[in-house]
Amino acid sequence: MDADTKKRQAAESALDLVETGSVVGVGTGSTTNHFIDALARIRFRVDGTVASSEATAARLRDRGLRVADLNAVDEVAVYVDGADECTRHRQLVKGAGGALTREKIIAAAARQFVCIVDDSKLVDVLGTKAPVPVEVIPMARGYVARQLVALGGNPFWREGAVTDNGNVILDVHGLDLVDPTAAEGTLDQITGTVANGIFARRRADVVLIGAGAEVRKLS
Repeated sequence: MDADTKKRQAAESALDLVETGSVVGVGTGSTTNHFIDALARIRFRVDGTVASSEATAARLRDRGLRVADLNAVDEVAVYVDGADECTRHRQLVKGAGGALTREKIIAAAARQFVCIVDDSKLVDVLGTKAPVPVEVIPMARGYVARQLVALGGNPFWREGAVTDNGNVILDVHGLDLVDPTAAEGTLDQITGTVANGIFARRRADVVLIGAGAEVRKLS
């Protein structure tokens, strides 16, 4: 089974965690796009959605789903999103799609955070396959990059990429992520950063893994 089919498999299984009459938070990326397509089939069962990016909002509306501002809803019952990497402790690296800050906000606000991935995204230690994205205020790009180098990282400016918040992204390779919670906090302390792509303090409550023969669940 190819990776895209496994992504769809995980996305389809997340429908079982969507509560009737609830507001659903929806992430950004190729795996999440499969979830949006699946959610559209039961759109009359949900009260609405909250999107982590303008691209996701457009896809949700195109599929006939109502999109609300996070400030206008009382509760997000479940937030469903993919990941670039995932450990067996449900800690994640996210942000290849550039929506990491809004993803973190919705994950923090949601009662349940569900991550959907194919089995190629599983790692023993974060940072093994994917860099850590850091969203940065544009004027601070050079300063933040130097601070990341001082921490042992190798940052690359994602040139031409601008987030929905009007900021830039540095993709950082080589960081020590053996303690991802500590690393997440350290990166947050760099002046000029908005957010980083380590999801360890607010890790996923449930991870659904498309693995071909079955969907594996971590919880």
